[in-house]
Amino acid sequence: MWKWLAGIVLLVVTASAANIKLYLKDGSYQLVREYKVETDRVRFYSVERGDWEEIPLTLIDLKRTETEAAEHKDEIAKETKVISQEDAAQRALQKEIMRIPQDPGVYWIEGNQTKILKRADTMVHTNKGRSVLGVITPIPLVKGKGTLELMQPHSQNIIANPEQEFYIQLANSEEFGIARVTSKGMVRIVENLTFVPVTKEVIEEPDMVDVLHQQLTEDGLYKIWPKESLPQGEYAVVEYTPGRMNMQVWDFAVKPAAAKPAK
Repeated sequence: MWKWLAGIVLLVVTASAANIKLYLKDGSYQLVREYKVETDRVRFYSVERGDWEEIPLTLIDLKRTETEAAEHKDEIAKETKVISQEDAAQRALQKEIMRIPQDPGVYWIEGNQTKILKRADTMVHTNKGRSVLGVITPIPLVKGKGTLELMQPHSQNIIANPEQEFYIQLANSEEFGIARVTSKGMVRIVENLTFVPVTKEVIEEPDMVDVLHQQLTEDGLYKIWPKESLPQGEYAVVEYTPGRMNMQVWDFAVKPAAAKPAK
């Protein structure tokens, strides 16, 4: 679609570039496709009448005509360059989108490889113990605090780039982002929870990173990346609806790449 539109715009720009204002000294002008100065006369092709005509050179404001024609040519060249750049950017974006699977999940690109960030299993820890998030039915109604946890002390998904871009294909229209994950003993805490039994409300408090994102497709594919470089530590891409305790977690750790030994 974009390629077709870019082609139409380029044709319009090219067509307008072919038209020149041939100014007369009285301030009026003829719209011409081209003109030639022949001794004491100017021969031109009239756009209005579709034929070649002549007019005495003494009646033509040649300096104004040439100056405006040169300026118009420069403007057309700039517009054509912008259109070409936008077309190239759109084609690059489509190529980028084609590299990401359509299945819901989180992905990242390293070199020529598209990698899948595996979804983590999460547990809810309350004063009643730990339960797998996916099987909590109904939501605990006992007033108190809790945490959403990952059972391993460290993520196995190591990212060397602190400004890594991720791609998230949403299954539903929900909030998403990157959360800081806090290591505590043999577990990692994704977010703090507060249970309000009277209103059956769960207050979720993830520690979210400031991020930027770009929607790539209408069916929920987004690119997401941190606004500033992430310090070394534990993180997770998360997707959730606040208060429903349905958070999906894709964990990773930012660690600098190991230096290669000197030869």
